[in-house]
Amino acid sequence: MSDTNATKGLPAAFAWSPKGWPSERAFSTPDAAEVWCYTDRFSYFPGETVRFHLSASVPSFDLEVVRDGLEPRVVWSREGLSAGRFEAPADAHAVGCGWPVGLELEIPDDWRSGFYIVTVRAVTPSGELWEREHFFVVKAPAGRAPAALVLTTGTMLAYNDWGGANHYRGLGDDPRSDNGSPLASTQRPIARGMIRKPAGAPREANPGTLPINGAPRYPSYEWARLFGYSRHHADAFWATYERHFVVWAERNGYEIDYLTQHDLHFDPHALDGYSCAIVVGHDEYWSWRMRDTVDAFVDAGGNLARFGGNYQWQVRLSDDGTTQYCYRLPSLDPEAATTPHLATTVWEAKSVGRPGATTIGLNGLGGIYNRYGVATPRSSGGFTVYRPHHWAFEGTDLYYGDLLGGPPYFLAAFELDSVEYTFRRGLPYPTFEDGAPETLEILALAPAVRGEEDRFGGRVPIGGPEEEVYNYNADLGDDLPDYVHEGEMRGAGMIAAFTRGDGEVFNGGTTEWSHVLGLGDPFVERITHNVLRRFGLRGRVENSHVKKQGGTAS
Repeated sequence: MSDTNATKGLPAAFAWSPKGWPSERAFSTPDAAEVWCYTDRFSYFPGETVRFHLSASVPSFDLEVVRDGLEPRVVWSREGLSAGRFEAPADAHAVGCGWPVGLELEIPDDWRSGFYIVTVRAVTPSGELWEREHFFVVKAPAGRAPAALVLTTGTMLAYNDWGGANHYRGLGDDPRSDNGSPLASTQRPIARGMIRKPAGAPREANPGTLPINGAPRYPSYEWARLFGYSRHHADAFWATYERHFVVWAERNGYEIDYLTQHDLHFDPHALDGYSCAIVVGHDEYWSWRMRDTVDAFVDAGGNLARFGGNYQWQVRLSDDGTTQYCYRLPSLDPEAATTPHLATTVWEAKSVGRPGATTIGLNGLGGIYNRYGVATPRSSGGFTVYRPHHWAFEGTDLYYGDLLGGPPYFLAAFELDSVEYTFRRGLPYPTFEDGAPETLEILALAPAVRGEEDRFGGRVPIGGPEEEVYNYNADLGDDLPDYVHEGEMRGAGMIAAFTRGDGEVFNGGTTEWSHVLGLGDPFVERITHNVLRRFGLRGRVENSHVKKQGGTAS
């Protein structure tokens, strides 16, 4: 199973599933003083109506809408609201809450495209402040910006465990046998910490150095349990990923509009008129139709700037968009027999036949982990540069072999993407056995592993046990390509670029790009400027380029 003999003992326990840490539900105790909210949809045009579904066990509460970004601004609020106390079904994670509409808002015509945070707020009888958040996106009807940021609503749904479960865990809640729900509903609140959380909350990438024979640490889980946030707060969505990019982009004068993955699924023309689509953070889950929209956009001359990682699973959406399906294995998916290419499993599965690399240049199973628990726990956390003269590195002063995004930033961390590759005369090249585009250039590399090796005999919880990966690979069997089985636990992370049709794609290949932008790594900042400007955006590129600052690559 691994290159090192593991201590014999119990199966590995999952670090995110200790006993006694339930997911959020409404009114978990009879005397709970709470207020909850969700919206009927994720996105709206000006002139359309947002419907807030509300449930409260307090006599009065306030609701506030803030357009978030570099300078958050309250755009709408209501005070002294009331709502009935409506319970949620035991399986609200799968079927939704079914609460009535308690308030409506018609989007004014002058509201800018953006990410709008909805906060419900009350003071409990004991004098404590209660706050929970939801969101909606305002889309641009006309006069668009040059680029659209596509919010990762598919991955948010996959990790949102409000109501008891998500695609990973919650059914049974056994720390040694996580069972996820194949259904995820949009009609429920969102797990605490995915929309808003304090600055400095831990990310999944581990900044510490593991001592010899040391037990792994998972700061994001430890922080979440101590402060009452979802264990999945750092796994997905706005507060952890997209917001860091937006704050940086607004600070640098870039104009962007906003869409969701759901918009790409239901509207194949959602990207029409833009020169660039931007995806940030953790975009693990996509539907076939979402990918169709992106592929058609790039083929027609659009550009894709992906500053994300872990492109792995196909999902389906219900006709009304309120339910997301992911069964993991075709054998469990009721639709797989009639439409095998739409089976909700990994994109590399032979039955699906559409590796992620055909859209973004890299594959999810080519990675995955770096500096997460005991997944390459003492790596540099950076990418080694191999093609410093590529346009993406212009003005960075990077040299062949330099480390990009190493300590203290850790760019090549948490979850990464890659393709099968080989070396010739000191340069990496794709082998093209896994869907890699013919024009793909590998710009930088980092090590990664597909699972964490348990050297603790099950006595120490770990985040992504390699045993789980072996079991999943065995369940898929011949449906997985040989290169996945032969690769054991070893993978890589890559920064890459390629052309497709009349368009172009840059792939940062890591979930952590926006974090490093937010931390101010000058090399990553310059690369991001290079990508956005090449793809049609015009911001305020300051005269603080790496060459003028001096210094060396981190």
